[in-house]
Amino acid sequence: MASLVRAGALAAAALLTAGAAAGCGSGSPDAGSPPSASSTPASPPKGSSSKDAGSEGGAQPALPAALTGQQLDWKRCAAPRKARGSGAQAPGSQWQCATLTAPLDYSKPDGETMGIALIRSKATDSDRRLGSLLFNFGGPGGSGVAGLPGFTTAFTALHERYDVVSFDPRGVAESSAVVCQNDRQADASYLLDSTPDTPAEEKAYLDDSAAFGAGCLKRSGKVLPYVGTSSAARDMDLIRQVLGDKKLNYFGFSYGTELGGTYAHLFPKNVGRMALDAVVDPSADFVHHSRNQTLGFQRALDNYFKSTGTTPEAGTARVARLLDRLDKKRLTTRSGRPLTQSLAVTGILQTLYGEDSWPMLTKGLREAENGDGTTLLALAESYNNRDQEGHYSTDHHAQRAISCADAKGRVSGAEVRKTHLADFKKVSPVFGPYLAWDLAGWCASWPVDGEHETPEVGAQGADPILVIGGTGDPATPYEGSLRMVDELGKGVGVQITYQGEDHGAYLTGNSCIARAVNPYFLDGKVPADGTTCS
Repeated sequence: MASLVRAGALAAAALLTAGAAAGCGSGSPDAGSPPSASSTPASPPKGSSSKDAGSEGGAQPALPAALTGQQLDWKRCAAPRKARGSGAQAPGSQWQCATLTAPLDYSKPDGETMGIALIRSKATDSDRRLGSLLFNFGGPGGSGVAGLPGFTTAFTALHERYDVVSFDPRGVAESSAVVCQNDRQADASYLLDSTPDTPAEEKAYLDDSAAFGAGCLKRSGKVLPYVGTSSAARDMDLIRQVLGDKKLNYFGFSYGTELGGTYAHLFPKNVGRMALDAVVDPSADFVHHSRNQTLGFQRALDNYFKSTGTTPEAGTARVARLLDRLDKKRLTTRSGRPLTQSLAVTGILQTLYGEDSWPMLTKGLREAENGDGTTLLALAESYNNRDQEGHYSTDHHAQRAISCADAKGRVSGAEVRKTHLADFKKVSPVFGPYLAWDLAGWCASWPVDGEHETPEVGAQGADPILVIGGTGDPATPYEGSLRMVDELGKGVGVQITYQGEDHGAYLTGNSCIARAVNPYFLDGKVPADGTTCS
């Protein structure tokens, strides 16, 4: 569910969406036209090593002129298909959509191609237009085509002088959506115990994970090796060229910060004005991403209890007792679907992305303690992108495919029990078991190898990049922003600190953050390194 921010249960939730940090509308996983399956997908294209920094695009062969010189056929956007989520609305008349043709495999640029869905709205002050500004709102797995129109008012100042542009990354929604299971299978998966206490529960949980990967291979095997972040970063450079921009101007949130850092590493000389908000820690491997989030969500829960006048220790013990009861007996809800222990944890996580959601946590906990799981279940189903008709979006499918194509980490159930479970529980009795077992449930049975232990983001020679970290961010803890600045290289990363609880600072509307970011994008004025906003 996370912003990938690591890989695992948290990836989709960290996707920033209009009106909330998580919970896009859902659609049927059966929708769309996935590419034909390949029974033996090739190894994923390998990303460039640190030796490639500064060599535009690393060691990949040059793209043919047929791709770099293509003309996009911009038209008014059609209504979104279910793969983008049933909550996605048809954009207004100011929005145009097109499809970019990109190589399926960048190591074979003259070979098979795929379509990358784009959306744009032209600068409102065309006389002072600066170029294009590309956005990614996180996930991985979120549709930029569906997401960008919902943020129109948040970027009004930037939209005046930039064409605002976003895209469905490869494997997402209209860009050859990865499809792995149907709604019925998803319902069954979410009802499993994701913190198994017995050999039978562990087997059911891990068998379900393996079945998910097998479903992805069967339905979307052709694209699975090519949906990783390094390929998406190369798509961004192709988008830049086709849009006619000398350098890429980019605003990335959550997982979008990892994508932006990867782009800066591969194409440092092509970096224009770039801001990374709610930063994924580039120094953390697969396990440590999960541990970081365990710490981050416990920190947010502690802050919530402090705001209610309860000590963190007492509040955490209260939640742990509730979860123990749910492990033994599910709660009924007004929808007729049960609230399980795992779904309760998910519902709690949903409320911790910003202080505005804390009253819902109070309501959900109070109801559950009185025997009613309705509110926590509704929060969990929003987090899991399940709509009222029982349809799920394919965000989670793409999220897992991208995460597992990126990360080499493969953790078995035995490793969780012997090595990680006690440590994660010590960090958080509430979230630790859930996120520790998620290590085994995520990529252990994935049919495609991962690309790296940690992403390469070193970008010596790039223009200054703004790096915005929130001190109370639960999904991408603040420390990750410090490490991003470190790894981007001396003179590249510019640290901005937001003293707040939200996952992502700019979209809160904080005026101090706007005063630091907007002049940078509009006038090239780089804020002071170490700027702090509250």
